[in-house]
Amino acid sequence: MRICVFLSAADLDERYTRPAREFAELLGKGGHTLVWGGSDVGLMKVVADGVQQSGGRLAGVSVDFLQAKARPVTEPDVMLVTGDLAERKAQLLEQADAVVVMVGGTGTLDEATEILELKKHGRTTKPVVLLNTAGFYDGLKQQFHRMEDEGFLPVPLTDLVFFAEEPVGALAYIEEAAGTR
Repeated sequence: MRICVFLSAADLDERYTRPAREFAELLGKGGHTLVWGGSDVGLMKVVADGVQQSGGRLAGVSVDFLQAKARPVTEPDVMLVTGDLAERKAQLLEQADAVVVMVGGTGTLDEATEILELKKHGRTTKPVVLLNTAGFYDGLKQQFHRMEDEGFLPVPLTDLVFFAEEPVGALAYIEEAAGTR
């Protein structure tokens, strides 16, 4: 399965890197392909390293202005470079069978809301997991519940996203949703 992971390229402490490494190892050992933003820095590097070291494959999608930070890849792995961020998001989603949102900043949040909006409008049925590492997304989860409670979501929140507290739960949900478990 091709699993897109939206996450930060920042260098983060162990409370974020440990679960990221754990998830990467699960992906690699499961024979999955990581579809990610292509950077070879920060948390993106941690996950790409973990997937590759555990036997998985890499499918990166970088963008022109970030090419200096892109991970060098060799076959069978691939790296696509797009002209802008909108094209990058479209390519990431097109190449993926499922999406996991890890910790990140505004770019990660932008990517996450894009896939949720597509699901809301029935433009995709790909499973989406928000990995709530160290409670990072507690506030966002609360806001989503408020949106649902106050009628801002035309579909149930559970149809849009699954909140996982641990990497193993994130992958289990995706595999079950895709019928590969």
